[in-house]
Amino acid sequence: MREELSDAETIARLERALRRMPKLQREIFLAIRFDNLAYPEIAERTGLSVRQVERHFAKSLRHIVDARGGRARGAIWRRLFRWIKERRHC
Repeated sequence: MREELSDAETIARLERALRRMPKLQREIFLAIRFDNLAYPEIAERTGLSVRQVERHFAKSLRHIVDARGGRARGAIWRRLFRWIKERRHC
């Protein structure tokens, strides 16, 4: 049985996961989730194909889920995104 983490610990793990991602993978993740950019737009900006952008994004999601300790819960994603947006505006 998997242990339940506090919100603070979960956010700390997710923040570490973001910091440990390769730069391009992290930038693609943030562009999709926080800047609401479409895959084709990111592909054009980065010089990658749309399929490569999709792969980077999928890898970033897997990285975050693994850091979380397994299966992702929907509510934690909303809290994480809100928390990251607040930190980006500071």
